Amino acid sequence: MTKKRKSNGSADEDGRSKSLKVAEQSSPSPPRFGFENPLLPLANTYDDDDDEEEYRQRNGGGAGGDNRAKVDEDGRGVEKDDDEEEDEDDFANEHDQAPGGKRSRLVEVRRDCPYLDTVNRQVLDFDFEKFCSVSLSNLNVYACLVCGKYYQGRGQKSHAYTHSLEAGHHVYINLRTEKVYCLPDGYEINDPSLDDIRHVLNPRFTKEQVEQLDKNKQWSRALDGSDYLPGMVGLNNIKETDFVNVTIQSLMRVTPLRNFFLIPKNYQHCKSPLVHRFGELTRKIWHARNFKGQVSPHEFLQAVMKASKKRFRIGAQSNPVEFMSWLLNTLHADLRNPKKNTSIIYECFQGELEVVKEIPSNAIAEKKENGDGQNAAQKSTDGGSDHSKISTETSRMPFLMLGLDLPPPPLFKDVMEKNIIPQVPLFNILKKFDGELVTEVVRPRVARMRYRVTRLPQYLILHMRRFTKNNFFVEKNPTLVNFPVKNLELKDYIPLPTPKENEKLRSKYDLIANIVHDGKPEEGVYRVFVQRKSEELWYEMQDLHVSETLPQMVALSEAYMQIYEQQQ
Repeated sequence: MTKKRKSNGSADEDGRSKSLKVAEQSSPSPPRFGFENPLLPLANTYDDDDDEEEYRQRNGGGAGGDNRAKVDEDGRGVEKDDDEEEDEDDFANEHDQAPGGKRSRLVEVRRDCPYLDTVNRQVLDFDFEKFCSVSLSNLNVYACLVCGKYYQGRGQKSHAYTHSLEAGHHVYINLRTEKVYCLPDGYEINDPSLDDIRHVLNPRFTKEQVEQLDKNKQWSRALDGSDYLPGMVGLNNIKETDFVNVTIQSLMRVTPLRNFFLIPKNYQHCKSPLVHRFGELTRKIWHARNFKGQVSPHEFLQAVMKASKKRFRIGAQSNPVEFMSWLLNTLHADLRNPKKNTSIIYECFQGELEVVKEIPSNAIAEKKENGDGQNAAQKSTDGGSDHSKISTETSRMPFLMLGLDLPPPPLFKDVMEKNIIPQVPLFNILKKFDGELVTEVVRPRVARMRYRVTRLPQYLILHMRRFTKNNFFVEKNPTLVNFPVKNLELKDYIPLPTPKENEKLRSKYDLIANIVHDGKPEEGVYRVFVQRKSEELWYEMQDLHVSETLPQMVALSEAYMQIYEQQQ
């Protein structure tokens, strides 16, 4: 038990108050700081676990903000005996308490760290999950700025502290709070030369910067001397994840969606890790001060695997149409405003269809046998003859994506013994949505469907149904679709609703992204053509490979999924 402080607060011959000596004796702390010098600033910083808690509260529980047992700065559970608690009470009474009753700890802040020249930016990579490389914990993780490895805690028994003594690496950044510390000395480093590292760890954009993005024609330079265009950076293919890469690159061209995710304040209330990871990835892709000219979507993929219950996972090839559909619906569900049932996803991509379903009489009979035919409105179409009774149901349904059916390829070879690659204009397959063309469907029961677009979205996603699955294998339809890259006028091919007063019918669209499949159905790879708005140039992107291409080349590919932007 330590001695209580005298009321007069006398100082000893060192010039230090006895209370400070008490605190030094009672708790194991890093080597003594130069508190005697009144010119050195002091920072009131709480224990790392308090930093962590404060960060989580500020981010609304953010990514991975689950409830965990309290940990100290060594990354271990806090368990104090009575003596220790009394000592701490003495110390806390003599020094200001932190807001909310938390005990504060004085940490020296210095600018003149002698180890700043050991920081090696070439080895820093913040694209991977923030886990300690020894304990695999994600609490209080620090990155060593000399070797790039992640370690937990900075107290005397922590992994980062041990690493600093063993390897002689002294500069560490807290991956949550972005504070930089020198170990084993324990002081905080406040130096503007480290700001570029903070920007790479957590890229930030102001509203003004976001508005100027589509006007920026400037190239950026990576640490290895290579040039890259912000927003046009390659994405690592971790293992058969090209279907994710092409989907992300396409969505990065949707301006309102990109702008929404570039400012974390827009979704700080959301607790979904998927939303926060998607926002982080968006900021990294559009950041102009990256150390590398590419980004790894590793953390985003981990969130995808968890949210989709491993339906989409690293190492298993999947379909970008299925992934796009799942991603948009999941992001909408996580972000939606419950009162209006809307979100940035619906504002960009949601349109509306009128669906007329005609069910023949034998299908109605089956339906009645199943006991769900009471509400079917029966309607006789040709004089009421028994054999041709047809039930017609008309409904309105929202859509995020339109599926287009390709004509079947020819079965026989031509005179030259070669299979002709058939071609079809986009306008022919868009007739499916003119309200007159009948589409036969078999599931869930036999019916004749007619579709008509009643509301156009700001961004129209089209999907060409290239793959058909039979009992034995998956077949790919190689038919080329001829489409315009600019000025797709929909009203010439499908009837559109008349606009309201003072509103203009916006039915002209420009292509901004075109996803292509190359190779056999089961083994092929995906790549994407995207447009850079500032110069209206086209780029071909396949994982890390990014190259400029001609607009004519975009139209010569086996288009699989496209995003069109409405002309304003």
